[in-house]
Amino acid sequence: MKRNVMILLIAALVITMSALAVYAVHPDTSPKVFPYESVLKHIPWAAGGDVRYHITIHKPYREWAKWPGKGELYKGTEPHGALLTTYVNETALGSITKGKGMEDGSIIVKENYDTNKKLTAVTVMYKVKDYNPSGNDWFWAKYDDKFNILDEGKVNACIGCHGKVKDNDYIYTGKVTGK
Repeated sequence: MKRNVMILLIAALVITMSALAVYAVHPDTSPKVFPYESVLKHIPWAAGGDVRYHITIHKPYREWAKWPGKGELYKGTEPHGALLTTYVNETALGSITKGKGMEDGSIIVKENYDTNKKLTAVTVMYKVKDYNPSGNDWFWAKYDDKFNILDEGKVNACIGCHGKVKDNDYIYTGKVTGK
């Protein structure tokens, strides 16, 4: 983890210094945002903390579209909960519409509720190119109702269950392939 943070800091420093050098030579071509923001803007790292930051602070998932045809608090199944609300980022929404599986960068956020409509957990599927080819490149995360990380990464329980629908790109919520 420390190594990844160090690499990220060094990369941000190099990009920022490069941008400053360009600005010194050509002030009229300065970037409108810091270059590292444009790099990280839509692509969180495959890590529970970074995904949490992305879906709660940077691009709050409750501002995203809900899964097409699903509303709030639809009937769910275990282990996710009695009631669910599923949100998708723009990449995932486009992928669902195309019906060719989920594109890299797709993020699915599922709120898990009990029968009393109390939020118990938030689960996330995030498609990351070359992250886990044997699991169709899905990064998995589970948070409690306060967004503490309960599980993350190549979670065997998630892969084992969702692997039963690998022909639908590991997705139970709706059809994403063969449309």
